[in-house]
Amino acid sequence: MDKNSILTILNDWNFWSKNLDTGIKRDFYLKKLKLFLNSNHTIVITGARKSGKSFIMKQLAYELIKEGVDKKNILIVNFNDPRFDYLDANILQQIYETYLEFLNPKTIPYIFLDEVQEVKEWEKWVITMHELGGAKIIVSGSNAKLLSQELSTLLTGQHLDLTVFPLSFKEFLKFNNISFKNRLDVVSQRVNIQSLMRKYIESGGFPEVVLGENKKEILLTYFNDILNKDLVWRYKIRKSEKLKSLIKFYMSNTSSLTTFRSMEKFLEIPHDTIKKFSGYFTNAFLVFFLKRFSFKTREQDKSPRKIYTIDGGLSNAVGFSFSENLGKLAENIVFLELQRKKISNPDLEIYYWKNERHQEVDFVVKNKNNITQLIQVCWDLSNIKTRKREIDSLLKAMEALSIKEGLIITSDFKGKENIKGKKINYVPLWKWLLS
Repeated sequence: MDKNSILTILNDWNFWSKNLDTGIKRDFYLKKLKLFLNSNHTIVITGARKSGKSFIMKQLAYELIKEGVDKKNILIVNFNDPRFDYLDANILQQIYETYLEFLNPKTIPYIFLDEVQEVKEWEKWVITMHELGGAKIIVSGSNAKLLSQELSTLLTGQHLDLTVFPLSFKEFLKFNNISFKNRLDVVSQRVNIQSLMRKYIESGGFPEVVLGENKKEILLTYFNDILNKDLVWRYKIRKSEKLKSLIKFYMSNTSSLTTFRSMEKFLEIPHDTIKKFSGYFTNAFLVFFLKRFSFKTREQDKSPRKIYTIDGGLSNAVGFSFSENLGKLAENIVFLELQRKKISNPDLEIYYWKNERHQEVDFVVKNKNNITQLIQVCWDLSNIKTRKREIDSLLKAMEALSIKEGLIITSDFKGKENIKGKKINYVPLWKWLLS
């Protein structure tokens, strides 16, 4: 490509001559990224397509400008722009040289490479630039394996990773113009918050979906884009109907236990194919698999795993019916919130618990060598049998793991209960998410 064409594209994505739409601030991620910028590391931002990575990168660039960094010292490149007619390491060098020639940055620039996995051998250029100290580099991408493997091989210990998820419930409220400074604010807006909680469960947290109309149509478009661009095209899958059948199974069975062998019989897809496709889904941040807690690694690996998905709204649009699965969607939300907590505390590990009598607790939270929390999600406590089953399972896990307190997350019930010397706290989902 000639330099004028490159410059025209770059000018559209940068703050050099105009203000860009930076969307609603995602403070949680910006705070973490600002800390990363103080290090001498390449920053890698990953997450599902449409989870907000591009806006977060623009927000970070804008924050730097507000703090005094010259606009010309910031370069943003979006590799989803169709005007780039080829994408390899050579175009990266051409872009860099064009930027230096026309913008003439006075200090080491900040270079943001958005959806960098679209560029062949991008990692070699990034490594060279890092080693030469030519720029502070921030890259983003929608494929965990591509980014982690390619960088880890060549830049061991020299990159910091951040995974971006769709909106948390706190962010969801902010996007819906609900803000609060203290507990009184929360109490005064409780009715609105509870109403929005149901919308959050139903339509999920993808930013564009939250802000837009026609939510189901947008979600189905996302699903098809991820399926075709991040899976079928990237992995050159010829029999895409099997891939689609499997992902719809996962979307319809979130918060459920499964094994590849059991799905082989049900879906009539070979075990090895299911395992391979499931790895693709994980790399694209579509599906997560939660291991059973055990002190024995072999037992963890042999046990069924629980399925969770990147967004309840996406599961609801692609898979099951919303009204019939509130409890499962609520559990999925708790799982995603625990994953966000791992961003702040990388020592956290999350499991589920199950004993020989098939009593089950949804989440075991482990911090380093200590089990710190047991969490059960029970949406409707009005059914006496369901309530007894959930409490009995939690008490068994508390006894087995020597935990004095357990937590049951509910739709709206709040309270405390002491049973056989064990304390159980009941907290509504919306309240737990805002705590």
